[in-house]
Amino acid sequence: MQVFRGIGHHALAAAPGQAVTIGNFDGVHRGHQAMLALLQNEARHRGVPSCVLTFEPHPRDFFALRAGKPETAPRRISTLRDKLAEIERCGVDRVVVMRFDEALAAMPADAFVEQVLRRGLAARYVLVGDDFSYGARRAGNYASLDAAGERQGFDVARMMSYEVHGLRVSSSAVREALAAGDMARAEALLGRPYAVSGHVLHGRKLGRELGFRTLNLRFDHPRPAAGGIFVARIEGLGEAGDPPLPGVASLGVRPTVEDAGRVLLEAHAFDWPAHWPADAGYGRVARVVLLHKLHDELKYDSLEALRAGIAADTAAARAWFAGR
Repeated sequence: MQVFRGIGHHALAAAPGQAVTIGNFDGVHRGHQAMLALLQNEARHRGVPSCVLTFEPHPRDFFALRAGKPETAPRRISTLRDKLAEIERCGVDRVVVMRFDEALAAMPADAFVEQVLRRGLAARYVLVGDDFSYGARRAGNYASLDAAGERQGFDVARMMSYEVHGLRVSSSAVREALAAGDMARAEALLGRPYAVSGHVLHGRKLGRELGFRTLNLRFDHPRPAAGGIFVARIEGLGEAGDPPLPGVASLGVRPTVEDAGRVLLEAHAFDWPAHWPADAGYGRVARVVLLHKLHDELKYDSLEALRAGIAADTAAARAWFAGR
């Protein structure tokens, strides 16, 4: 899959054009997956590449920060890395990550169609969701986009809501499930267990001092949708064919040892394979699957209390795996 930063690349506007869908795709849930499958089908029918146009930061992040109320923005389900990885798994040919800034926020709806869809992306087909809007002050909608497509020679289609067991699948529903610690419901909405991936970073090595070696991954957004202590499965550290490692993980700001607001995912594997060197994980891209929430983050009075807390969480996670 090709990834483009912005619309200025000549390949995007070249003949024979492309089939485009537009959205934030936070979480790439089952509704998104159905939309991307339809996009792929339409692209093949027309003999053109499939292309996802998405935005970073999330437009609601931008407007919340501009209003001085960053806490009103939606919590983030997936990092950009994980979003792109899931879109690639869906078979999409191209992703354009467009920076959402003042210029884009102020762009009139008709200018968005002309500058972004027609000139920038050479759209032949545009697929949007049922609540799609575009342009400054959300002035454009499906009807105006359909009319613009008829004038300018591209097809426009709308996909209605996707439901699972009568529940509308949406990023908001996934956020609600993660906030409640309902990992089974989140998995049903996502079509896969919830996971976070990233490069394993060097940390303070405090886990070793406490007797619980951890792998550190940064979550590149200040407000993740999930948080707390989880039963986890750690993937991607060994060679091809090596099994994942069961363990326990913490996603949050580490209030006992740091509390600086930086979000970190720390994962402790129960049993480190004997043939792996101690530094085997550093620099690798690991994937930590959060299977079951044990509890919210706690602030302990001392490192000794923290050690006891980690031991209790590890025992609880082992018991969860044993019960499975």
